[in-house]
Amino acid sequence: MKIRSRPIVVTFGLFAMGAIVAGALVLLPPVALANQADDTTITIDGYTAGVTPFISNVHLTASNTAVLKSIQFTIHPKPGSVTRPLSGTYANFYLVDRGFENPQTGEINLPVYGLYDGTTNPVTLTYRFDDGSSKEANTMITAPPYDDLCGYKSPTVLQPRTNSTELSYDYIFISTGGCGNNAPVIIDTDGELRWVNPTSTLNAILATSLFINNAVYVTHGSALHRVDLDGADTVIADFANRGVTNFHHNIDPGKTGMLIDADTTSYYESVIMEVDFSGAVLKTWNMASIISAAMIAGGDDPTQFVYSTPTDWFHNNAVAYNRADDSLIVSSRENFVICIDYTRNSIKWIYGDPTKKWYQFPSLRQFALTAAPGSLPPIGQHAVSVTYDQHLMYFDNGFASGFQHPVGQTRTYSSPRKQQINPSTGVATEVWNYEQNQSVYSPICSSIYEDAPLNYLIDYAFADNNFQTGQGHAKILGLDAEGNRIFHYQYDTMFCNTAYNSRIIHLESTKFPAVGPRVMNLSTRGSVGTGDNVLINGFIVGGTDPQTVVLRALGPSLSGFGVPGPLADPVLSVYNSSGTLIATNDNWRSDPGSVFMEQNGYAPSDPAEAATLQQNLAPGAYTMVVTGKNSTQGISLAEAYEIHGPGLNSRLGNVSGRGFVGTGDNVLISGFIVGDVGSGTVVVRALGPSLGSFGVSQPLSDTTLTIVDSHGSVIATNDNWQDGNNASDIQRNGLAPPNALESAVVLHLPAGAYTAIVSGANGATGNALAEVYHLY
Repeated sequence: MKIRSRPIVVTFGLFAMGAIVAGALVLLPPVALANQADDTTITIDGYTAGVTPFISNVHLTASNTAVLKSIQFTIHPKPGSVTRPLSGTYANFYLVDRGFENPQTGEINLPVYGLYDGTTNPVTLTYRFDDGSSKEANTMITAPPYDDLCGYKSPTVLQPRTNSTELSYDYIFISTGGCGNNAPVIIDTDGELRWVNPTSTLNAILATSLFINNAVYVTHGSALHRVDLDGADTVIADFANRGVTNFHHNIDPGKTGMLIDADTTSYYESVIMEVDFSGAVLKTWNMASIISAAMIAGGDDPTQFVYSTPTDWFHNNAVAYNRADDSLIVSSRENFVICIDYTRNSIKWIYGDPTKKWYQFPSLRQFALTAAPGSLPPIGQHAVSVTYDQHLMYFDNGFASGFQHPVGQTRTYSSPRKQQINPSTGVATEVWNYEQNQSVYSPICSSIYEDAPLNYLIDYAFADNNFQTGQGHAKILGLDAEGNRIFHYQYDTMFCNTAYNSRIIHLESTKFPAVGPRVMNLSTRGSVGTGDNVLINGFIVGGTDPQTVVLRALGPSLSGFGVPGPLADPVLSVYNSSGTLIATNDNWRSDPGSVFMEQNGYAPSDPAEAATLQQNLAPGAYTMVVTGKNSTQGISLAEAYEIHGPGLNSRLGNVSGRGFVGTGDNVLISGFIVGDVGSGTVVVRALGPSLGSFGVSQPLSDTTLTIVDSHGSVIATNDNWQDGNNASDIQRNGLAPPNALESAVVLHLPAGAYTAIVSGANGATGNALAEVYHLY
């Protein structure tokens, strides 16, 4: 659970406000009741080297492991570095399950990964206990030097890492094309090598890899391996019995698992499999069958375009799942980018060079998007993905087809591009590129990915290339949200061997077991008046298991954050879906869960504020209502925190906040957090006019919705939902606002804290509802 302890000030229109992101106004009290940390002795007995110089095993002995909740290690960056420390947290039961802890003897072998090789690393260990107490210990780990055969430790520095801390990421996973004895690898944005696969991986045409679920998944022939960050290598599946000969190019995140590009005995580089993290096959798409069916239905002969193995007629090199419209976006290097319905396997649209062969078939041409004036279609592209604002992004190599004729255009440069796709008009509009004065040409491989909005990682895998000798340069650079180049490194390469594909990963706060993306909590700030003008938070417990939440209503403590007119004494009431009152609280210390809240950092800082711990809430809808004691009025903050239990099928399916929208600072502000790791797709809505039909007095007549990230930057706005580019996706998910004057956006957001601000168009005032739906 992320607890933020500082306000985020954003500028909106002509005024500034204290925008409160989820949990932003938490004041962490000193832990007064914790004693397990004092009562438990943990000694550091030394360490032994791991399977690579970047991994070590720290040996601990605990006097009592039964009260131990988790152990975190933190590797401090080198002096002068602004990268965030690399850190991992192991739940105690995870250590036991993996065989790292012996509860009978108290012996613990703690894996520490991400060490700097050839140096002595200062490492902090943080022990956390069941009663909320914690303590730290410091140690030094000397890692031996790594024999680097690929030049990762000695790049040509074209732009050293700046001292800016605005870049949203610090760690990079590089899928190599077969360089050296260890692949793939992880570097940081200082250019330091921080992890290598204990074994070698073949080149990208014969193998593939991805960091996901807090582990490296890599293929060897027809087998899929999981390589944990501690170096353990496990074969989780072999797909030879499905006709798979090997996997190639990319592994990409899927709907529920991983999308793997397969070669089979029947088709070459045109079969896609989705498998879960245990290797079970969830679904298979044969692009030869899908395209052949469309061509036959359109009156064309597919044998003129689609071929069986060993012909490389399609050359799939990347797949992206778009949760907003439940589709797969597939990169065919030979032909186009094609979007297919995830379930029906039908073609939704095709975007590519119209001078290539595919465009000659009316059956395929009918799906073609038209490039808007000033926009360029993809040619020989790689690394398709969906950006935070639901645009299509890819690395546009500019290299013509190799097998299909006519081969189409060839450009003299390569560039990342972002396209706004409008399926209703059939138009693709280029909204961003990074052409670098058309000075860099990387005709094969390469990648572009986004982390936080507008923070990019670009990999030119085969720049300055010579196809005759295979010599060239791999160039990896990072851009922050302002477009500033934060680092730029260059490596010698043979074809794509050094850096076939590079992705952003987050090792600054890794948790074991992994926590997937989820809407974890909501905070709503608004005015509390009388009658209908109260502050309301709603949330739904999804899944099949009960959920535990902490619900809070803050008032007096808001004055310390510059909030004018805070509610002096909030009262919190909780109702189930039938309208039955199930809990109420005036002062949080009177709640039966006050000890838990105090020990775990959820206790409000003012005794007059309200909070309640609700355990084992059955799946269903709940409402928390904040009023003022004795009808007092003022600004309050209502918060719902998910207390996630490992292994439970339970989640906050959607959350909402209702309050009165005034003028100036008196708008409705809702904060929400998207998980600990990974990206989540959310629909955010602002309702007003339609609330009148539900008996709400003074509904806001026309809503305006603004989404702000944790840095205070506006990342999305909407007035009338039907005017948005993703209106069809909102409708498809059954989340279209009832009134055309209401607002809604679809966003694909990385883990982090966000703020939804609801105001009235043209100064309108009234009651409004802000909602966040996590699409699963």
